[in-house]
Amino acid sequence: MNLLEKIQHSYHTYLSATFGLKPENLTVHQLVINVDENKQQFGDLNNTSAMVIAKQQKKNPREVAQQIVTEFKNEHIASIEIAGPGFLNFTLQPHSFQTLAQELFTARDNFFKLSSHEHKKSYNLEFVSANPTGPLHLGHGRGGIIGDALGTILRFLGHAVIKEFYINDAGAQMQKLANSFKIRCLQVLGHDVQLPEEAYHGEYLVELAHKAIRAYGSELLQKDLHFFEEYAKEHMLADIKQTLKDYGIAFDTWFSEKALHISGAIDKALAVLDKRGYLYTQEGATWFKSTDFGDDKDRVVRKATGELTYVSADIAYLYNKIERGADHLIMILGHDHHSYEIRLQSVRQALGVKEPLDIILYQLVKMKAGGEMVRMSKRAGNIVTLKDVIETVGTDVARFFYLNRKADAQLEFDLDLALKTTEENPVYYIQYAYVRINSIMEKAHQEAALKDISTQDLQHIGAAESFLLKKIVSLKELLMSISCNYQTHLLAYYTIELANAFHKYYAQARVLDSENITKTRARLALLQILQQQFARCFDLLGISKPVKM
Repeated sequence: MNLLEKIQHSYHTYLSATFGLKPENLTVHQLVINVDENKQQFGDLNNTSAMVIAKQQKKNPREVAQQIVTEFKNEHIASIEIAGPGFLNFTLQPHSFQTLAQELFTARDNFFKLSSHEHKKSYNLEFVSANPTGPLHLGHGRGGIIGDALGTILRFLGHAVIKEFYINDAGAQMQKLANSFKIRCLQVLGHDVQLPEEAYHGEYLVELAHKAIRAYGSELLQKDLHFFEEYAKEHMLADIKQTLKDYGIAFDTWFSEKALHISGAIDKALAVLDKRGYLYTQEGATWFKSTDFGDDKDRVVRKATGELTYVSADIAYLYNKIERGADHLIMILGHDHHSYEIRLQSVRQALGVKEPLDIILYQLVKMKAGGEMVRMSKRAGNIVTLKDVIETVGTDVARFFYLNRKADAQLEFDLDLALKTTEENPVYYIQYAYVRINSIMEKAHQEAALKDISTQDLQHIGAAESFLLKKIVSLKELLMSISCNYQTHLLAYYTIELANAFHKYYAQARVLDSENITKTRARLALLQILQQQFARCFDLLGISKPVKM
């Protein structure tokens, strides 16, 4: 346990013994690090225990607060003050900051990870999962970065995570792809044939048709529809994989929907539902009783013709994930999948799956350029695909801009801002902070008296470093929060705030002071911790660590 965790443990022990609180009720009695720059007068740690206990035990909150102030003792707490109706503000001893800094310097990543005794989970995290019927579009970038960042954070903390892409390569959309692609090939070969209105009209199929004709020539006319489906799917999937690679996303599993049909997994899952009494037959079709679990209507899983529906594949896929060992399922979907969320929760309950299923819905993405919204038109030459975004602004900017807003809020991707190389651009701003520290460290290393910085140097940090140190330490609290609420945008916010805290500190504190080598070495040690922290955040965000800018 680090110093803050020891204080927390001591505080919980005191509350349990004094107020009879049970272990399962202690989670609401956390000591929260005060990193609000405008509220530093309210101590280093804040807590609402007095008000919570008073409400539960029908006591006066200020009297409870006064009892805690009088009785709770810890060598690292200099004072506890009561504010308002019963808020508790804890101020740390000066030497406690030195100890914290030394722990950070030594533990590095391990300071922010789950400890060996904390429970670690096995997650199946599914995201993007675009149909292999066309290139990834603007909106896929948002679901992609949310899923990738969340998976990286969970894995960093110590959980087991499978990042999974579900390939929808079965069903009507694949038949439509085959027909659309064949018609495009016929058109390129000079045949007078028109695309049906419901076909895929994207220009990407024209480009693919030229490629197929270069490979097969007029022999294409002899190919059956299955060939056109497989050829188009293979190339669309390859394009999706390359775009995701360029975007910095690597999936652990690419799961084929078609495999569910071939392996018999669908029949197996439906048999489980049938045994549990959640299937019935009506007018020759087989139905799932999803209304038993709050769905607006029951769902057909097998048509009267014997054809399986997409719902049956969803049932089998969910069951398959559990069979593969996941004890926590997460899916990231576009906001238009709200009803799908209800359906999946119905399936989970009907199958008797106890493992939780969390679904994150993200809102639309719009592109803004020149102060106006860009009309999404490929023919007009405007950006519509994720590949276009990456090629235009770069991977770092694309990832950060997509993440830098809450998932359930509509995102306006400001192209003009994304292309700026000034501090207005948040990516430039945070990377400049990292580069600036590198520059300071390089300059310091040229002086013999400033080499071999160690934990011992941190004994000399003072009050000027306390806020920056608290901001660094608070990352663990933030990552733990993200692992529960999935608000990945908070990491982007944190990194900007960390850069802001550094820039202000650097403007106020003289880091390299030839007249005070002891203080200089202490501040360099702190900057070394900060440098590692930026690198840590950049790795979690999936953006690069430039040496110079």
